[in-house]
Amino acid sequence: MATYRIEGDQLLKLFLSGAASLEANKTWINDLNVFPVPDGDTGTNMTMTVTTAVKELKKLEKADLEAVSKAIAFGSLRGARGNSGVILSQLLRGFCKVAQEKEYLDAEAINEAMKKAVETAYKAVMKPKEGTILTVARGMAEFWAEQVKETANLESLMHATITHGDEVLEQTPELLPVLKEAGVVDSGGQGLIVFLKGAYSCLMGHEVSLDEEQDKKDDFLKNGVIEHEDIIFNEANLGEIVFGYCTEFMIHLDEPFNDESERGFRAFLEGIGDSIVMVSDEEICRVHVHTNDPGNAIQKALTYGPLTNLKIENMRFQNDAQTRRNAERREAAKKVVFTPKKPAEIPESEWKDYGFIATAAGTGLVEIFKSLGVDEIVEGGQTMNPSTDDMLEAIKKVPARTIFLLPNNKNIILAAQQAAGLTKNKKVVVIPSTTIPEGISALLGFSQDQNVRDNECIMRQTMDNVLSAEVTYSVRSTTINGMKIRKGDIMGLGGPNGLYAVGKKIDEVTQDTVAAMMHEDAAVISLYYGSDVNDEDARKLADALTDKYPQCDVELYSGTQPIYYYIISVE
Repeated sequence: MATYRIEGDQLLKLFLSGAASLEANKTWINDLNVFPVPDGDTGTNMTMTVTTAVKELKKLEKADLEAVSKAIAFGSLRGARGNSGVILSQLLRGFCKVAQEKEYLDAEAINEAMKKAVETAYKAVMKPKEGTILTVARGMAEFWAEQVKETANLESLMHATITHGDEVLEQTPELLPVLKEAGVVDSGGQGLIVFLKGAYSCLMGHEVSLDEEQDKKDDFLKNGVIEHEDIIFNEANLGEIVFGYCTEFMIHLDEPFNDESERGFRAFLEGIGDSIVMVSDEEICRVHVHTNDPGNAIQKALTYGPLTNLKIENMRFQNDAQTRRNAERREAAKKVVFTPKKPAEIPESEWKDYGFIATAAGTGLVEIFKSLGVDEIVEGGQTMNPSTDDMLEAIKKVPARTIFLLPNNKNIILAAQQAAGLTKNKKVVVIPSTTIPEGISALLGFSQDQNVRDNECIMRQTMDNVLSAEVTYSVRSTTINGMKIRKGDIMGLGGPNGLYAVGKKIDEVTQDTVAAMMHEDAAVISLYYGSDVNDEDARKLADALTDKYPQCDVELYSGTQPIYYYIISVE
């Protein structure tokens, strides 16, 4: 039976089915990333982008085309993460801008909406590259425009257009040499095809549904943070704290848990603590436990894979402080006869001229940025790209007329720019820093005496004067710029070709990376060591670089960042 029109309730079902298809295939899409680093997050970013739109759709009381289109556009725009997520959100925004004006979608209306989707997405990217999700989207829009002249049957049109999209996707390695060398198609383009195949499946009567419990599980896996103040600081129920350290971390599993290994690890945690929350999928396991010996939990976890997002808090100290605060509040409450109001926001008339927001992951890096005058830190980086909404929430908190926003990651810049465009009552200037050292350098270039335009220019210039690199490990075998990489190799990433060095040992690859970065004007080498590097090894490496480059000052900082053993800058 042919389909010739889609109304609001059906568009909602198509979108949910597309989102479920992305969810089911996100790991495969992640694995398509060109660089074999443990941050292949295209599938995750696209999934989380549409998941935010799904949440908006679930709030609807009526499912007419206007309401559904606005919910999709609003949710995906606010939830957009990473470059792939932002571009997907712009495709959806353009499509829905046309759809919300229609009573129903027929072949011609979809043709108009697809053209607007591609136009909107291309405009959102400052320097669009072919061989990406943009190419795939444009190819399908152009194909639909040709085929709509022959038929108005949406089932046949959608099938033929997706088939053509697959063909365009297969050509992306010919347009981007890095894809061809890595032997993969564009991951964002693949994500778009996967989403549309899910929607087409629904159109043909095979609806795919999102598992709400899986949504909750993924929220915890990717973003989960247990808020303790409402849990452990309830004095009526607390009593004596038996296990004093709240310990959280994420294990990047070498192998997926089976029933036996998962039960064994949970039993181990139960033997050393309580308040255990443990959720895993094929790639990661997020753990929360209260224990008196965090080291035991960490050492056991390391047998399953490397750790990130490590956080340890002394609950006894926190409880003492909270108890004192509660007592002070009770005493203060005795002196008043009305219900206290929340502290008033700083009025706009008292805002300062300039404020700063930076993205960073790792307590050490957060402290460094705070010491440089950053008002708000958006937690995130590789594997955990913050959303547009995360940026907007940070912008709201900064009482400044002009805010400089430093993404510090190339995959976060588009989300930052999108947040800046959505801000109405403040001027937000995105300094397009792609690395942590670039962000730090840009901040050091700021002058309170300069105007906004001059500061933006100076910060960009100082940022360009620093060379950056990151040292991490490979999650698969590949070849990049003629250099063979095996799974588990250590890589020094950066430079014009994306790769400085490859080897087996962290310190050797780091030294080779620094050597590749050195130039005759180099005066300072900065090392920010991550959560997987101990203080002693970091100091030994710094000493070795000092001996090798006596003309340079070698500065060592504890960044405690995940994923990267070292972040390096040479300036």
